[in-house]
Amino acid sequence: MMGERTVMQEALFYGFSLERHVPNEHMLRKIDRFVDLSGLRAELEPYYSNVGRPSIDPELMIRMLLVGYCYGIRSERRLCDEVHLNLAYRWFCRLGLDGDVPDHSTFSKNRHGRFRDSDLLRRLFETVVARCMSEGLVGGEAFAVDGSIIVADAHRQRGVVNSSALEPDSNRAVTEYLSVLDDAAFGGATPVEPKFVSPTDPAARWTAARGGPAVYAYADNYLIDLKHAVIMDVEATTAVRQAEVTAAKTMIERTADRLEVTPSRLAADTGYGSAEMLAWLVDERGIEPHIPVFDKSERTDGTFSRADFAYYKESDVYVCPAGKQLQKYRRAFATPRTGVDKDNTVRYRASKLDCDACELKAKCCPNTPARKIPRSIHEAARDVARAIAKTDAYIISRRERKKVEMLFAHLKRILRLDRLRLRGPWGARDEFLLAATAQNLRKMAKLIPAQAPIIAA
Repeated sequence: MMGERTVMQEALFYGFSLERHVPNEHMLRKIDRFVDLSGLRAELEPYYSNVGRPSIDPELMIRMLLVGYCYGIRSERRLCDEVHLNLAYRWFCRLGLDGDVPDHSTFSKNRHGRFRDSDLLRRLFETVVARCMSEGLVGGEAFAVDGSIIVADAHRQRGVVNSSALEPDSNRAVTEYLSVLDDAAFGGATPVEPKFVSPTDPAARWTAARGGPAVYAYADNYLIDLKHAVIMDVEATTAVRQAEVTAAKTMIERTADRLEVTPSRLAADTGYGSAEMLAWLVDERGIEPHIPVFDKSERTDGTFSRADFAYYKESDVYVCPAGKQLQKYRRAFATPRTGVDKDNTVRYRASKLDCDACELKAKCCPNTPARKIPRSIHEAARDVARAIAKTDAYIISRRERKKVEMLFAHLKRILRLDRLRLRGPWGARDEFLLAATAQNLRKMAKLIPAQAPIIAA
C-alpha cells in the first residue's frame, strides 16, 4: 500500500531532551570533557563595567569559537547560523533549544578589546596544554619545532614599494604594523626590506617560500612534544627564517617559565641549525640539538674543504693535509686581540711561505697566496650537533619530527586554516592560538576514551 506523508502539526508540548539527542561518540561530547572555563569570568572581570546592561556571556563566545575552529567554520557569520541550526552545537554552547545566538559583530568587538587586553586566548591555550599534561599525553623529553607559511588576507597584486607610503591611521592592521617595527618577530626580524608591502596588512611578508607565486603571508610556529604530538606553544611571526628561529627560542623559554617543562632534546630542520641557535641550545639551555648543522664550508670545485683540516683545541690551530699549521696570529700584539670578526668567526691563516712551497697548493688554494679557514666562535656547539647526528637517537628524532609537519597538514586541510581571515599581527596570533587549542582538544578526544556510564542495579 502506498504510504502518505504525514503533515507536520505544531504540538503544544514536546518531550525532547537535547542531552539525549547528542550521541556519546560525537566529537563535541568528547571535547566537552576537557574544556575548563571556570576561571574565565575572573580573568575578564576587570574589563567589564559594574553598571549598564548585562553583556553577552564570554563563555558562550569562547565555546562558539572553539566549535568554529574544530570544524573549520571560517566565517563568524556562518558560525552563528550553524550554531542556531545545529543541535549538537547548541548543546556544546549551553544554549538549549530556545537560547539566542549572539550577533557576529559581538566577536569582533570583544576580540579587539577584552580578549586581547587580557590575553585570554593565550591563557585558554595554556589551560588546554596543562590538561594534556595532567592526562599523561606530554612526555617532556623530546620536542620538535617548525614553522609553516599561512597566506594573509591581502591581495597579492596590490602593494606599495615602500612602507613610508602607508597612511598611519588608515586601518587597524597598519596601526599594529607600526607598533611592531622593533619586534624581533616582525619588523626587527631582519633589516632586509621586502619587495612589496601590502597597504591592507603591511605586517604580512611578501614571500615565495611556498614554491609558487609570491604572496603576502605570516609564519605559524609550533613547538610540540613528540610523545603524542601535543602542541606545547605557538607563535605568530613574519615569514622569514630569522623570525622563526627567534620564535623557537621564545616558545622554549615560555614553556619552561609557564609550564615548567624543558626538553632534553630538540628536533628541527636545517633552518634552525645555525651556529648561534646551536650554541643557545647547548650552552644556555642544556638541550641536545637533533638538528642538521647549517654548514656551507664544503667545496665543490675539487679543492680541500674545511673538513680536510684537523683542529687541535689545546694549541688552537688547524693542521692542513700537508702537516702545516694555520694560526690566528703569527706574532704577538701589545694589545691582545680576540680575532673575532663581525660575523662571529675567527680566521686561521697559513704561512705564505709554506703554501708557496707546498705540492698540494693546486688542490688547496690555487687562486690565493695562502689558505684561510674560518671558524665560528660557536663551533664547539656545532661539533656537539655533528656528533649527535651519528647516533641512532638522531635517526629516531628525524623520523618523529614529521609529526609537526602532519599537524600543519591537518591545520590546513581539515581545519581549513590555509588562509587567514583576520588581519594584522594580533589577528594572526589570535587565529593561530585558537587553531592550536582546537587541535589539542581534538587530540585528547581521540586518545582518551570516555568513561562508560555507570548503570544503577
